[in-house]
Amino acid sequence: MTVLYNKPHDSKHFQEYYFATHAPLTKRIAGLRSFVISDGAVAGPDRSPAQHELIAQMTFDSQEHLQQAFASPEGKAAADDLKNFATGGVTIVVFETREI
Repeated sequence: MTVLYNKPHDSKHFQEYYFATHAPLTKRIAGLRSFVISDGAVAGPDRSPAQHELIAQMTFDSQEHLQQAFASPEGKAAADDLKNFATGGVTIVVFETREI
């Protein structure tokens, strides 16, 4: 799962809230195998500013595990929390991966 957070109305509030509240909520989701975020400014390949404030990637053992995780009280709490800080909007994409 990849979460792309667009630039919020208030970047300082976004950053403070994300690290103090949202990330700890997310880390409590059962079955979460890894949780990594962008570090520093998000930019295009030419280093031009991107429309995103932060990008988060979460991995689970399978799509089924991901669905179970977000149906849990912890998963629902994390999803419901987006409205409290992601004022610029958010795009969430879910996909299977394979090594090539």
